[in-house]
Amino acid sequence: MNESIPLGTRKVIDGQDRTYYYGYWIKAYDPPANTLKAKKRLIEGLTRRLFNHVEHGLNIPGSRLEAARTAYDTETDPARKRIKGAMLAGSLFNRATDIFTKLVELQALGVEIQSDNQLMRECGKCLQDALTLGRLVQHRSGEEGIDELWGEPFKAFTMPIDAFYESRYVKIAMTMRDIDRITETLIETLSGLDMFGPGIAPHLRAYAEAAKIKCETLRTDPAIFDVWSTFVVAAQQVTGFAPHLADDAADIDERESSEGIHLIRRGVDLISYITRARVPMPKSTKDFIDACEAFYRAASGRRKADNETS
Repeated sequence: MNESIPLGTRKVIDGQDRTYYYGYWIKAYDPPANTLKAKKRLIEGLTRRLFNHVEHGLNIPGSRLEAARTAYDTETDPARKRIKGAMLAGSLFNRATDIFTKLVELQALGVEIQSDNQLMRECGKCLQDALTLGRLVQHRSGEEGIDELWGEPFKAFTMPIDAFYESRYVKIAMTMRDIDRITETLIETLSGLDMFGPGIAPHLRAYAEAAKIKCETLRTDPAIFDVWSTFVVAAQQVTGFAPHLADDAADIDERESSEGIHLIRRGVDLISYITRARVPMPKSTKDFIDACEAFYRAASGRRKADNETS
C-alpha cells in the first residue's frame, strides 16, 4: 500500500480512468445525475443484487408486507423467526422500491417531490427497518451474513449518488484485499507440498487477478463479456489442477492430495462469493485461513514424524 497517495485520487492508467483506495487502483465510472429516477434505478439494481446473493425465499413482494410482519411478530421458534425476519426484510426492500417507482412516475408527470414528502419518509423507514433486520440474513452459501449488502440500498437512498459510488470503491478495495489474502494463504499452504509444488501458484494468481477485474467491472460495462468469461475459465483451470502423485503413492499422500483439492475448491468458491457480492466476507475468510493453517500444521507434523522414524 502506498500511503503517500491520497485516497480517492483519480488517474488515467493505460487509457482507463481509475481511483485509488487502500493499495488498489480501481476502475472508475462516472456516476449518473443525482435525480429520483437515477436513484430508483440504482436502488432497484442494488435490491436485485442483494436477493441474488442471499439465501432463497426472501424476495417477498412489498404488497405482502403486513402478512410478512405478522408472520415474524407471531413466530416463537428462534430458527423460524430468523428466517421470517429475513423474509420481512425482503418485503420491506420491495415496498421501498414500490414507493420509489410511484414517486418517479409522479415526478415524470410534473409533480414536484420534496425530500420531506410523506412517501419519501415512508420509503426511508422501510429501508431502515430492512437494514436492521439484515443481520438475520445469511449469504447463499450459509457460511455467514453479508450485512453490508443490506445497507447499500439505504445508503443509495440517503446519500448523493456520486458519494455512494465513492463508498463502493472503498468496499471493492477491501474485497480485493481479501481476494489477495485468500490466494496467498492458499499458495503458501500448498506450494511446500511436492504433489502441488510451484505449479498451482500461477493458476491461483491468474484466478485472483481475474476475480479483482470482475469485482471492479459493472455488469453494464461492454468489457463484461471478456471479464466474466476470463473469470470463469480461470476458476476452471484452478479446480482442474491435478496433484502429482506417484502410482504407488502412500495412503497419507492420497489423503493429503484429497484434502488439498478440497481446500482449493473451497478457496475458489469463497473468492467467487466475495467477488460477485463485491463486499468482504470476514468470517468466511478467517475460517478459510484457519483451515489452511490447520492443514499445513498437520502435513508438516506428519512429515516430521516420518523423518524421525525413517
